[in-house]
Amino acid sequence: MSVEEQAPSVSWQEETVPGGDTSVAWLTLSNPRRHNALTLEMYDQLHRACEEIDAACDVRVTVLRGAGGRAFAAGTDIREFRGFTGRDGVEYERRVGSAVERLAALRMPVVAAVEGPAVGGGLALTVSCDIVVCTPDSVFGAPIARTLGNCLSPTVIARLHASLGRARTQHALLTAQLISAQEAHEAGLVAQITDAEGLDAHLAGLTARIAGCAPLTLAALKEADRRVISASAPGTADDLYELCYGSRDFREGVSAFLDKRPPEWEGR
Repeated sequence: MSVEEQAPSVSWQEETVPGGDTSVAWLTLSNPRRHNALTLEMYDQLHRACEEIDAACDVRVTVLRGAGGRAFAAGTDIREFRGFTGRDGVEYERRVGSAVERLAALRMPVVAAVEGPAVGGGLALTVSCDIVVCTPDSVFGAPIARTLGNCLSPTVIARLHASLGRARTQHALLTAQLISAQEAHEAGLVAQITDAEGLDAHLAGLTARIAGCAPLTLAALKEADRRVISASAPGTADDLYELCYGSRDFREGVSAFLDKRPPEWEGR
């Protein structure tokens, strides 16, 4: 069975660092036929995978990447949104938020290896990682104001402000534009841009270097960073989720996306 024919999934495997007794967890998002867009089951699988990785004592660093080399993750699979109500939107954001926050809470550093688009939910996952490396063709963003008419969580926006700066974040979100790899690197979201041919070698060197550092120090640095981000995130946004996901505009956005036509916004 080819990669494209496999069922959407999130899986991980442990690989020993050469010359040492520590390991790297390779965490893969796989839905290649839909540019690795995540289903709700994939978000649940991600949460479970993070629990398993945290329990694997030898793992010193995790790498998150998309299968197939053409996309990191193109958001959530839009078919999941058929028939959504406002309350469904609230539950969806809680379910997705639980997976994203579990990724961010991994005790060891997490590297996002981005190839191609990291948009919507893929962007939320990217900014929840500690180090981002990408290929030159990568793009980042959440063009939901143009495509679906839903919203982002305050925590994701806080992480975007910390990674890109408020001006770039607001410009990208309010104009529904994507950010290039070069702009993301200049802003500070991306640590390194690497050609696709050299990505695996770069990841091998990076993970080996991280795996050789003091694990408790790395865990403390991660937790300190998490607390800084949490201090700027104003908690729940259930009212905003219900407003957007329960709207006629959101239903129109989903229908238009699936019909491959421009949406007609009404503001209600």
